[in-house]
Amino acid sequence: MTTTPAYPLATSTWDEAEYAALQRVIESGRFTNGPVVREFEAAFAAHFGAAFGVMVNSGSSANLIAIAAAVVDPRIDLNRGDEVLVPAVSWPTTYYPLTQHGLRPKFVDIDVDTLNIDLDLVEASIGPRTKAIFAVNLLGNPNDFPRLRAIAERHGLVLLEDNCESLGAVKDGINAGTAGLAGTFSSFFSHHIATMEGGIILTDDEQLYQEMISLRSHGWTRELPSSNHVHDKSGDAWDDLFRFVLPGYNVRPIEMEGALGLEQLKKVPALIAGRRDNAAYFLERFAGIPSVRTQRETGESSWFGFSMVLEGALAGRRTELVRAFSEAGIESRPIVAGNFTRNPVMAHLDAVVPDALPAADKIDVDGLFIGNHHYPVREGIDLVAETVERVAGS
Repeated sequence: MTTTPAYPLATSTWDEAEYAALQRVIESGRFTNGPVVREFEAAFAAHFGAAFGVMVNSGSSANLIAIAAAVVDPRIDLNRGDEVLVPAVSWPTTYYPLTQHGLRPKFVDIDVDTLNIDLDLVEASIGPRTKAIFAVNLLGNPNDFPRLRAIAERHGLVLLEDNCESLGAVKDGINAGTAGLAGTFSSFFSHHIATMEGGIILTDDEQLYQEMISLRSHGWTRELPSSNHVHDKSGDAWDDLFRFVLPGYNVRPIEMEGALGLEQLKKVPALIAGRRDNAAYFLERFAGIPSVRTQRETGESSWFGFSMVLEGALAGRRTELVRAFSEAGIESRPIVAGNFTRNPVMAHLDAVVPDALPAADKIDVDGLFIGNHHYPVREGIDLVAETVERVAGS
């Protein structure tokens, strides 16, 4: 028999509206990608102020399709062997699509306070083969978008965002996921909104949008308008169902995910407000705990979770703290994948890794995070703080 954790990592944001949406799809008899997904794509894009949205089957696939479209787009100078600047702390599928398309991730250390890519080091890392920045908004925290845009424009770099953890974050009026050419989102269960599995890409560029629509479905022209930026149709309706023009995939979502997304989107303002309220209390409660460094907010974070970097009395004691958390019913995880370059999979990736990544190494050894939720969790935060204080004092 499983027991419910005292402070879980993630909880459901569904109510009867989501179950009713699923039932409507069941009754319709249409399950594969169709009109409900298209309705959600348009609504999602409008909510965040983008021109176009493309839904796929996961946030990881969103990264894959965004990178693939940037590579195949004839207007974009992004070719095999070119370098893309990436933060040293992120999820693996930030990096894999780059190497899968012949690009070289060039790892840049993070800012240990914001947990995002260090923008001073970004400028210092730009070389003759650098063609793009794939920025990650980590644990809900947006990057400094005006500065990031200025760096990209000054050096002629393509700017892309992995925003899978930071739906609803804002910096200087710029919604996370809309700062660059394209931005990706995840709607996996543990994220801000949940459509079972799912991912979304936003862009203001119509050609890139059409390329992504083709790439997510085998690289065919079937879902494109007769006249488009990818490959005009022949005019023979039957023939145009089976014309393949891009080296694509099958990463389509299903209608259930679109229906769930429409209901979840209605709740986004309240979901983010609830998380921000919890964050205010978390920061207040931990302000007097010197052995924990909390994440410094850039702009308005959507607070995916609450990170802790252990210092002083707790430095080097993460295993001990995790054990105490587990005994108290507190679920925790590493900060994403820590210093990703420490993973054995790097042997399979053609990447540029600097000699030292001290901030990422600190996260790798002494970083962890706990969940945040859309409802009040003050008692849970108190339990976490008390457990931290007890271990630090032992």
